[in-house]
Amino acid sequence: MILVADSGSSQSDWMLALPEAKPLSFITKGLNPFFVNEKDIAKIIQHAEEITPYADRVSEVYFFGSGCSSPDRREMVSNALSQLFTNAFISVETDLVGAAYATCGSRKGYIATLGTGSDISFFDGAEVLPTRQGMGYVLGDEGSGVWFGKQLVTKFLYGTMPVDLAGKFQSQYRINKEIVIKNVYQRATPNAYLASFAPFMGEYSKHPFVDDLLRAGFREFVITNIKPFPDYRDYVCHFVGSIAFYFEPQLREVCEQYGVKVGKVLRRPIKELFDYVVQREKNYEIQL
Repeated sequence: MILVADSGSSQSDWMLALPEAKPLSFITKGLNPFFVNEKDIAKIIQHAEEITPYADRVSEVYFFGSGCSSPDRREMVSNALSQLFTNAFISVETDLVGAAYATCGSRKGYIATLGTGSDISFFDGAEVLPTRQGMGYVLGDEGSGVWFGKQLVTKFLYGTMPVDLAGKFQSQYRINKEIVIKNVYQRATPNAYLASFAPFMGEYSKHPFVDDLLRAGFREFVITNIKPFPDYRDYVCHFVGSIAFYFEPQLREVCEQYGVKVGKVLRRPIKELFDYVVQREKNYEIQL
């Protein structure tokens, strides 16, 4: 049995290939090794009741996750997974690799993630090439849920959010300076906390303030992360993540202004990623 995971900082999507049946799908918390340790990752997986009955029969695990950019963090995730999937071959790659498989397949192109965080790289048809991007929620993550959440919270606390929206924001989230500081500086997963405010934009996406904010965030992403590539106009750029998906109209308009060719825009690439990995492994078996 093949198990595939696409993991962000807020949520992890899983699909398991079952013999003579439809794939099993389930969701767990995000498993970004920058914010959760090996023990926590193992605990989260072991409490996923959907997969427990099949754990000893899983033969291959392909995990694609945010925060898995270095060998030590990939090893952390691999060690945690091996505690439950004791008979499985385990592969851990970055979420960008998974996004590339889900959108590009075997074709060349740019692949960007706009979810809780943001990142971009070029896929040459075989590998995702290393870049200078992907600086994380403190130094980067332009145009992401974290970036937008930070903008909303700070503008609300500084009193620069329009009065009509500020009232709705306060009614929905009931926050103040002390609450925000505690969650950002003293508790785990501050990136997920900041990104949790981004859905507010979906409710008021037509408000001029929100519309301007969305366009500003996407411009920041394009200018900082896409334009530095000298050949960015020559290839399609695919996007994955909830921010890209829910605010696709504004994203496409900003990209068009800068000559970025937008390809697929997927909210959650797990289905396409699962299909790619399963077909790849079948082709490999046939070649053998």
